[in-house]
Amino acid sequence: MFTKLRNRFLIVNLVTISVIMLVAFISIYVITYRDVQNDIQMDLHRIMENYKSPAGDTGRLGNTKGATLPRVDNKRTDNGTPPPERSISFMLKIDTASNLTGKDSKFTMDDEFYNTALQEALSAGKDTGRFTLDSSKWIFNIQHTNDGAMLVFLDITAEQKILTNLIYTFSVVGSVMLIILYFASRFFANRSIAPVKEAFEKQKQFIADASHELKTPLTIINTNADVLLSNSDDTIHNQSKWLHYIKSETERMTSLTNDLLYLTEMDDSRSRMIYSKFNLSDVVENIILTMEAVIFEKHISLEYDIEPDLTVLGNSEQIKQVIMILLDNAVKYSNPKGSVTLSLKKQHNDMVLAVTNTGEGIAPEHLARIFDRFYRTNASRARKQGGYGLGLAIAKSIIEQHKGKIYAKSFVGESTTFYVHLS
Repeated sequence: MFTKLRNRFLIVNLVTISVIMLVAFISIYVITYRDVQNDIQMDLHRIMENYKSPAGDTGRLGNTKGATLPRVDNKRTDNGTPPPERSISFMLKIDTASNLTGKDSKFTMDDEFYNTALQEALSAGKDTGRFTLDSSKWIFNIQHTNDGAMLVFLDITAEQKILTNLIYTFSVVGSVMLIILYFASRFFANRSIAPVKEAFEKQKQFIADASHELKTPLTIINTNADVLLSNSDDTIHNQSKWLHYIKSETERMTSLTNDLLYLTEMDDSRSRMIYSKFNLSDVVENIILTMEAVIFEKHISLEYDIEPDLTVLGNSEQIKQVIMILLDNAVKYSNPKGSVTLSLKKQHNDMVLAVTNTGEGIAPEHLARIFDRFYRTNASRARKQGGYGLGLAIAKSIIEQHKGKIYAKSFVGESTTFYVHLS
């Protein structure tokens, strides 16, 4: 499923970028093509003006077939515009019968070349056009006169090569870019899908764990109900223990479903939660007083150090729940005659709550996952303690909702400390 999703992402990404690149390349080519054509037309116009004889000198062309026309001053044209010296061009003069009567060229070529060029131009049947001669690209323009016509030819091989090279460049650059984009898109597609895949796996694990947790009490309830039904003639008093088992498991299921609903409600109510400033020091002290009897009954020593009058912005009831969860876990997982230490101090701009208990500790490979729903480092021990692995998930969700952070540090076989930072 995720491979298909990644491939779809790749295809959509590559197609989108390819279309954008194609549009960009076509736009650049069209603009360049128009600029080149405009330059060619301007050069051709200037050359034609340059080849035109001054007023009254047209008779100098004469009627001598094949005669070389007198060269026009190349330093300045009649209208004062310098001729395009960089251009390769020549001019042919013909009479009304299309016979070559004269030529003017800045380079020396044989008569066959000029005759071939003349035939190419005349065969086009237009006053302007293009043709290829001796692997060179030429453009021509015909200007008709009373005694025939003047044909001006301009070599545009360099300009055409620019456009051809532009196409080759775009093809190479486009191919290289697509290869680079493929691997870049593949890399980012994998990174983009990773959180989705992780969330999907967590959801599957969550459903499996929730089903497992609900399956156990349901099995117990069903078994005890069968016992009751099999002894239907007996009194309720004699079968009260089966009813107590059913009630106990029902309460466990109620607690579990309430925790799950609470987590879901928290995810949905993040934007609706109302915060206010409250005295965190007083809240922690009240919770310690509430739990002192429970801690004393389990023969666990409790030490605490609370800095007075520390205030935070948040929901006091939710923060109370976090402190209760951390203290309850500290008491549950302390070793016999162990100790629990709690401290609340201000560090820079944060209020830092630390809850430490002596005990088995948490292995490093478990520290990163202890805040996942239903995750337990020791499932059998946690079940004996009555836990579902939801307490720390709830605590993390509350602290993240308050834009704080919660984490744990542990020394295996010695102690575990949970830290909560609030601002």
